[in-house]
Amino acid sequence: MSKSLLPIIPLSRNDLPVGAADLARFMIGKYLVHDVPEGRMSGRIVETEAYPVGDSTSHAFIGRRPYNGSMFLAPGYAYVRLTYGLSYMLNMSAEAENIGAGILIRAIEPLEGLPLMEARRPGVPLRDLARGPGRLTMALGIGQSFDGQDLCGGRDLWIGVIEKGDMPVGVTTRIGLSRETHRPLRFFEPGSAFVSGPRKLLLAPHADLSGNLQN
Repeated sequence: MSKSLLPIIPLSRNDLPVGAADLARFMIGKYLVHDVPEGRMSGRIVETEAYPVGDSTSHAFIGRRPYNGSMFLAPGYAYVRLTYGLSYMLNMSAEAENIGAGILIRAIEPLEGLPLMEARRPGVPLRDLARGPGRLTMALGIGQSFDGQDLCGGRDLWIGVIEKGDMPVGVTTRIGLSRETHRPLRFFEPGSAFVSGPRKLLLAPHADLSGNLQN
């Protein structure tokens, strides 16, 4: 495997805040890495959504089931789910063990392993390689086998950090839902061209670039 050009440091479980909204905000500007035999693929996380405890749109809302057990693990485990029979979605557990909640990683800015991603999504512009949760998993080769993966393990599929300290984070309502659409639980990197969804939502009146959580 070729050595990464980016000095990405793996995040430990102790680095992660507990709670879906706090974790979704925290993960903006962090890095998602997939090490494969052919090399390393990585990208800066620019968009997430939170699915907190009690949210009726969350896969954990109905309680623990064989298919959603990863959402009930301690923070930092992957929950991978096939949606609408078409696309895998990469989520991460967000609450204390046995409490079901998670965040969806919606988009990354691809940085390393671009030829590997492009081979999985041929003919797609760089901006669209991983702009959206289904595109992201396809570009990075993430499927059902990664469900339950410890993303704090620093190997295979993992999360990491380069920049230290807080950064501005935008907040809007979530997209692609038919209920609970009023809650500002979608977080993004302001100004990033790699954020998915309608551009007008990124300029919504409730967007908060100050770092203060809105309920």
